[in-house]
This record gives sequence, C-alpha cells and structure tokens, in this order.
Amino acid sequence: MKIIKTLTVLLIAATCLYACREEKKASTTKINDADVVHQNEDKLTQLIIYDVFTPPVASRIYAYASLASYEAIRFEQPDYLSLAAQLQGFGAIPEPEKGKTYNFTLAATQAFFTVARKVTFSVDSLKGYEDGLHARFKGTMDDSTYARSIAFGDTVAKVIIKRLVKDNYLQTRGKPKFLGSQAPGKWRPTPPDYLDGVEYCWGTMKTFVLDSSNRVGIPPPPPYSEDKNSAYFKQNMEVYEISKKLTDEQKDIARYWDDNPFVLEHAGHMTFANKKITPGGHWIGITAIACKQTKADAVRSAQAYALTSLGMYDAFICCWNTKYETNYVRPVTVINDKIDAEWTSRLQTPPFPEYPSGHSTITRAAAVMLTHVFGDNFAFQDTSDLRYIGMKRNFKSFVQAADEASISRFYGGIHYKNSVDQGAIQGRKVSEYIISKLKLKK
Repeated sequence: MKIIKTLTVLLIAATCLYACREEKKASTTKINDADVVHQNEDKLTQLIIYDVFTPPVASRIYAYASLASYEAIRFEQPDYLSLAAQLQGFGAIPEPEKGKTYNFTLAATQAFFTVARKVTFSVDSLKGYEDGLHARFKGTMDDSTYARSIAFGDTVAKVIIKRLVKDNYLQTRGKPKFLGSQAPGKWRPTPPDYLDGVEYCWGTMKTFVLDSSNRVGIPPPPPYSEDKNSAYFKQNMEVYEISKKLTDEQKDIARYWDDNPFVLEHAGHMTFANKKITPGGHWIGITAIACKQTKADAVRSAQAYALTSLGMYDAFICCWNTKYETNYVRPVTVINDKIDAEWTSRLQTPPFPEYPSGHSTITRAAAVMLTHVFGDNFAFQDTSDLRYIGMKRNFKSFVQAADEASISRFYGGIHYKNSVDQGAIQGRKVSEYIISKLKLKK
C-alpha cells in the first residue's frame, strides 16, 4: 500500500512537472505578429455573429476596432502614417515614449479589444482568448515592457472611444419603429415576417472621410407607374422572370453571397434563426486571405483591415441615407400585388428599403480599397464562408468578387438590376474618394 502511495505521488509530481514545462514552452514560443492581428479580427467576427448585429452596426464595430489596432501597431514601422489624424472627429493619437521599448502587437491587441468591448455585448466570450494571448506575450518580454505596451494600447483606445461616443450612434437608438408607407411604389414591411425597417437613421451617422452622407449621390430609381411598358413595371417583370429560370450556378451565387446575419427559417408553426457572417464580415475574411496570400506583415495587415473597414463604414452610411430618402419598394411587394400573389424571393428579403443594393455598395467599396492595397487582377480563393455554409469560390480579382456579390441580390429576387448597378457605382465612388484623401506612408 505504501509503495502504491509513493508511486501515485511520483506520478502526480511528474505530471505537474510536465505541465509546467509545457506551459513555459508555450509562453516562450515565438509569436507571429501577423497571425495575432488575423486571429484578433476573426475573434471579433465570431462575436459579431454571436451577438447578431445588423450589417451597418457590424461595419461600425469593425471600423473602430481595426482603426485602434492599426494606430497602435503602426509605430513598429515609422513610415506608416496615422489614419485617424486624417479622419473627422479624432483627437491626437498618442505616441510611444522615446527611448523606451514596446511590443506594438501587444499594444494593438489591447487597443483592439478595449474598443471592441465598448461596441459589443458578449465580451465575456473574449476573456479566455485574451488571457491566453496575454500570457504568451508576457512570457516573451520583461515586466516593464509588457506593462508599458498594455498602457500604450489603452491610451490609443481612449482616443478612439472618445470619437465613437460622439458619432451619433447613441442618438439613433430607441427611435420609433419605421413601418414605411402604404403609398404606391414605397417600401413597406415584407413577407414572411413583416419586420420594421432596420437602422433607418443610419444615414445620420458621422462619416470618417466623406464630408456628409450625401457626398456620393446616385440617380433616383424609376418612378412608380402602372404602365406595363414603364421602366418601373419592367424591372419587376425582370426579377419575376429570371426567378423562374435560374441556372444552378446562379442559385449557388445567390446562396453564397447571402450573408444575412439572422435568417428566419420557418417550418410549419415553428420559426428559428440561422446565424451567419454579415456582408462586412465576409470582406474582412477576404482581407485576411489577401494578407496571408501576400505574406503581409502585421503592420500592413492591420492597415488593410482598417482601410477596408473605413470604406465599408462610410459606404453603409451613404447607402442607408439613399435607402431611406427614396424609401423604394421591394420586388416581392410589387410582384405579389400586381403579378403573382404566391411568389416569394429566393433569398429572404431584408427589412429595409430597396434602393440601392447595400451589398453592391459596400462590397464594391471594399473591393476598390483592397485593389488599392494589393493591386488589380489579384486572384484568390474565397474561403470566408466555408465554415458557415460549406462553400468556397475562386475569383480573378476583388472587383470580380464584388460584381458577383452584387448580381447575387438580383438572382436572389430581392433587388432590381438597376439597384445593384447603381449600388456598385456608389460604393466605387465612396472608396475612390477616401483613397484620394488619405496618405498611407511618408
């Protein structure tokens, strides 16, 4: 019995010694800075999915968090310029103390998640990841460098947070529901769930680069008409007719780019939700693919995320401003009223006005920004949606991917062809304007 107890003690001691060695080994393993930047963004995407933020709100989360990350990490390479200093409404970004050592990837991580915690709900889900990452960093540097880096990340985050509390987001909360209009040609809640209009005040949000949400305008959509030869009626017939003869490829394209973060599924009397990434989250995933494919370092990767997010954020504001100014009817409403009462769109019609297509606007904005960073004719395999819907697709360029995302809304029966075309024009103009205003390096 005594021998067994002795062996047990020795076994426990050996196990503890092994665990300590493995923990020490893990804490001193060299950290790949670029991988940390990518992992941070992916963790944020998972949180956004879990909390079910609307696409416009998700764009705000990505923009502020990604900007905070970049503003902290850019000091690793002094030729990279501040973006916040060139945007509207930001105070001076703090600088690291001269002659002191910092780990700017740690500072960027601290800034990123400090901001993320201010704009999300389920922050406890990040704690385990952050604790593990901090432990790894702590094992690679002295205590003073660690503390100094954390403190620097916090000071950067404070500047970003100061701006986000003044961007009009809080003023848009708690507004009365937007139920559209029963007037001909105007948006009203659509089947099957008849939800009120989402984020109808988003056009009042404070933009980052554009001087106003009206800065990039597009022509008005075809006016209401009951004439069957009018552009208005013909565009509805076009949606209806193509829905009857979609190819398998077109059906796949519609499904692939759906990116509806909260699809309500109906089975008999039961309703359940299917969570997925937002359109913005999809393009954050494409940004990760481009960074990894080019072996971009941590600073360039952080800048790519920040620029893509900025483009999408301002594009969402412009798009939503146009949507609620025109308050344009969805195809399903007209088709059910005038053509076929039993018709339903292939994709679930989103609960907000039709013109222009939001997908078209923000995906083209993202594509133009990524083309600016990584170049044209950038071939890649998009695996951003693989873990959510089990699909991946190949593209020869970012613009080709954006074009496919745009037309997917027409195939899905939720947008008119003119609306996807005009949305793409609006998104392109937004990012081109941003690019003309920002200087990225010294």
